[in-house]
Amino acid sequence: MLALKSSILLFVALSLFGCGSGTKTPPPPVQTTVTVAAKRLALAAQQSASLSATTNDSGGVTWTATGGTLSATSSLSGVGITYTAPATAGSYTVTATSVSSASTSAATTVFVTDLAGVYTYHNDLARDGVNSKEVALSPSTINAASFGRLFSCPVDGVIYAQPLWVAQLPMTVSGTSAKHNVVFVATQHDSLYAFDADASPCLQLWKVSLIATDHGATAGETPVPSAGANRLVGSGYGDIAPEVGVTGTPVIDPATGTLYVVSKSADSTASTIYQRLHAIDIATGSEKLGGPANIGAGITYPGTGDGGTTVLFNPQQQHQRAGLALVNGVVYVAWASHEDTLPYYGWVVGFKASDLSVKSVVNVSPNVQFGGIWMGGGAPSVDSDNNLYVITGNATFDATSPTAPNNDYGDSFLKLSTDLAVSSYFTPSDQQSDATNDADFGSGGSSVVLNLATGTVRHLLIGGGKDGTLYVLDGDKLGGAGDSNARQAFNIGNSLFATGAFWNNSFYIAPVGAPLKAYSYDPATNLFNTAFQSQSPGSYGFPGATPSVSAAGNSNGIVWALDNSLYCTPQSPGCGPAVLHAYSAPSVATELWNSSITAGDAAGFAVKFTVPTIANGHVYVGTRGNSAGDVVSSTTVPGELEVYGIKAN
Repeated sequence: MLALKSSILLFVALSLFGCGSGTKTPPPPVQTTVTVAAKRLALAAQQSASLSATTNDSGGVTWTATGGTLSATSSLSGVGITYTAPATAGSYTVTATSVSSASTSAATTVFVTDLAGVYTYHNDLARDGVNSKEVALSPSTINAASFGRLFSCPVDGVIYAQPLWVAQLPMTVSGTSAKHNVVFVATQHDSLYAFDADASPCLQLWKVSLIATDHGATAGETPVPSAGANRLVGSGYGDIAPEVGVTGTPVIDPATGTLYVVSKSADSTASTIYQRLHAIDIATGSEKLGGPANIGAGITYPGTGDGGTTVLFNPQQQHQRAGLALVNGVVYVAWASHEDTLPYYGWVVGFKASDLSVKSVVNVSPNVQFGGIWMGGGAPSVDSDNNLYVITGNATFDATSPTAPNNDYGDSFLKLSTDLAVSSYFTPSDQQSDATNDADFGSGGSSVVLNLATGTVRHLLIGGGKDGTLYVLDGDKLGGAGDSNARQAFNIGNSLFATGAFWNNSFYIAPVGAPLKAYSYDPATNLFNTAFQSQSPGSYGFPGATPSVSAAGNSNGIVWALDNSLYCTPQSPGCGPAVLHAYSAPSVATELWNSSITAGDAAGFAVKFTVPTIANGHVYVGTRGNSAGDVVSSTTVPGELEVYGIKAN
């Protein structure tokens, strides 16, 4: 019995210590893991960002980068380091590797752009709508998994003007000095905002009211009521509702850090209407150059349209819709009408950028009124010799010579010198029909598609209007009256209220009630193929769309366009979100993504003629928030900037 008990005790002991037939398999070793907080990151050149990794390795991770600099080469789990992007654009990889397991790592792809800014309407003076320095946005990254709506910024009014963007601007906010990528937004409530272009949730850097007394206004001024019985402009259509403040896209001078913008307001008694040109310090929002300059007093032009021998600029009747242009030290501002309410003219005024004084003036229809320059919100296009090009609206055409004074250039394509002399013009054959039937030639804008120092054709222009004809013109001799004087004139079937985009010898445009179309250009002949090379799967209702292009040089082209057909004001067929579309540039028949696919990507309500801004892996879209038409209440957001971009994960 004693021997048996001893055997049993020995068996139990061996079993307890894992010996004999009861041996247990030890647990597998813990798998080392590393994850990074962001898989993708879009930065401007030399911009810094915080990176961190999570790991179960007690020793943490080591950090390496294929470009740029790191504030530390190792960190513990969850502890951040600072990565600073290089000065050279490109795609870089920052990797976090387990200290104890060299085969275990995770990486962040960093897309670095050297785009300095989007300073003006449709990206540049040619108005070609191209950002060719975009690294993060490509056909491979534009999908629901990696691209979408990141955040939004509420504002106090509808956003008609295109947002502008500046990289790595030194600013002091709440006592802290730092560099920010900044997006600037102007509203119809006469306000101007500077937002951090990347920060989510939205970070407001500064906001100013352009009708405050420290910005040149009298006490109690308001934006101009533009809808309903108390309207002070227009004829009751409510084309812009509920108010008019800033409509035309501002322009930024990066050399001086100055933003130029035109405001419109009414005094406290609603008896006096003001328009002012402001020069704003982009770092602080403060007024510069002794501004603003009052627009109206003293601006005159020879003509009989007012019943005498001189016509006067009327701040109430003239609508500043076209984008501003900054050319060789002069800010050019163009005007049209509010709902064709007379008296109005097509004015262009050049203001010295250094002191806001008037340098030059032209009135394109001084003897007959009409002739407004609005171009669907487009800005004057400018060639490499600093000539400006605008397209006028309905008015009498009686020009007999390109240099004759006081002529009227209704429905015409005009070449203006820096002193605003009409040096050349083109007038379509159907001008009289256009004027009779309100088929404005100037409903669309112009783009410069060829800009050469030498050659038989040095400057080539393209543009069109309500009659649906695209005109291709030699900028050095627009040709005079008659379609036979154009290099090309071809009908695209529907009216144009847009400025086209031009990239890689393709011209993109979205007419009313038609798909976005691409037309190929032959640089050997300086002519377009009049049959479109591709078109989008869906159509765009009124007012069509002004497309923009993002690309990395000549590759990864994406065409962006906004469907703003449900723009909410009384003439709209309805009220609904703006829809942002992205297409493959080589063939716009391939749609990559749009903001209506996923509910979380929906934008605020649409605004006519608005244009997206693409910069640093982001797309910025101005909307009217959730306020329908002329309805603004305490429960509505009267305006909103939508920010789309590359998702971190």
